[in-house]
Amino acid sequence: MLDLALLPGYLAAVAVITVAPGPDAAYIVAVALERGPRAGLVSAAGMALGVVVHVTAAALGLAVLLRSTPVALMVVELVGGLYLGWLAVTAIRTAGKAPAEAPVAPPARQVLRRAVLTDLLNPKTVLFFAAFLPRFTSPERGPLWLQLLALGLIFLMMGLVWDSAIGLCAGLLGKGLMRGHRTAVAVNLLAGATFAVLAALLLMDARTAVMA
Repeated sequence: MLDLALLPGYLAAVAVITVAPGPDAAYIVAVALERGPRAGLVSAAGMALGVVVHVTAAALGLAVLLRSTPVALMVVELVGGLYLGWLAVTAIRTAGKAPAEAPVAPPARQVLRRAVLTDLLNPKTVLFFAAFLPRFTSPERGPLWLQLLALGLIFLMMGLVWDSAIGLCAGLLGKGLMRGHRTAVAVNLLAGATFAVLAALLLMDARTAVMA
């Protein structure tokens, strides 16, 4: 059973980490602007599936292991930065193509798969589960794995609601804007620039960890 005295603080922490901009939100907005509200909702579902993995890892104790191994977090940041860099290059290359050469929208499973990978490599989520989640558990309240599982499910539901909302809004906005090739190019360039900035930040963090 969860400690009800700690629950309000946990809900506030989850709200902050969920609303704070990061790779997850950037990916959802970029995909939704380019592909529409359905792709935004699929991306939100993919992020939720990624959280399922984080929750499972936390319940099994892997979060504590990751927290005690800085090299593991550095590797996550490095791989995440490279992956977001690849997404940036893909978006910019798409913007450079003529309308007749523009690729068809990827299937939902591809959008879903990329969203899951983006969430799994998101240091913000990794840090939250490794460093903060155990703080809201209490040995007197029963098995820790069960408490971590319950806290993780709360995180998942709040994140899914928020991600779905921004995916739907961005998709509807993008659908209204996508009138002509110039707008499509601008949207793709914006998505590429967003991914590139996030990739640079992650790679800088990884480089700092290496030099430390």
